[in-house]
Amino acid sequence: MTGLLPIDAASPLSYLVAVLVPGLDAVLPVLPSETVVIALGVATAGRFDPGTGVLVALAAAGAFLGDNLAYQVGRRFGPLIERRFFSSGRGRQRRAWAEQALDRFGAPIIIACRFIPGGRTAVTLTCGMVGYQPRRFVAATAAAAVIWAGYAFFLGRLGGQAFEDQPWLGLLLAVGATLVLSAVAEVIRRGRLRGPGAGRARRRAGQPASPPVPADCVAGHRAGPGESGSAGPGRPPDGQPALNTSQH
Repeated sequence: MTGLLPIDAASPLSYLVAVLVPGLDAVLPVLPSETVVIALGVATAGRFDPGTGVLVALAAAGAFLGDNLAYQVGRRFGPLIERRFFSSGRGRQRRAWAEQALDRFGAPIIIACRFIPGGRTAVTLTCGMVGYQPRRFVAATAAAAVIWAGYAFFLGRLGGQAFEDQPWLGLLLAVGATLVLSAVAEVIRRGRLRGPGAGRARRRAGQPASPPVPADCVAGHRAGPGESGSAGPGRPPDGQPALNTSQH
């Protein structure tokens, strides 16, 4: 128990929450996994014991298991996932971005997407749907889980130590910092969607890379003598009567 923050980080319930919430968050991104891990870090501020290390390890294990669960869901239920999550225009664009990012960056994007809102689920599901190499996926998600759990937990500890007498302020500070970092990551991701590779991502999503040229403009540029819209020999401009050349 830590002051105003009613969390007993050494309780079995805390251990259970540390592994379950990050695990479920990988397939149900509405769960506040980062906030939970940060809160556990705040609750352990000012002390270090074996239980602290166990909490970090459990959070990393939960994140790892959740990412690999999402991979298996995408692999086994690809058509259903396609209809459920990627059928809308925004969903198709998100999946196209995930495929393009995997093609270009590989394992590093799997690690980076641990810190991008919504990107984590899109990438892990897409990896399963496209058959990304399982060994590389396991290695990437293991690294991502360790980095993410350590980052969130120790950020919470820093906030708790900065506001030792007011742990709620420490929690708010740490959560605010993660939101800012996530927002920056999302801005970078959206910027890449509008970058040079955006046309290919839109084509994969079933959207045109550029607005189509109107048919009448194409006809006007390509029309030759005797075709519609031209004033070539033997044919008056549109809207004018033809001259009768048979009269002498």
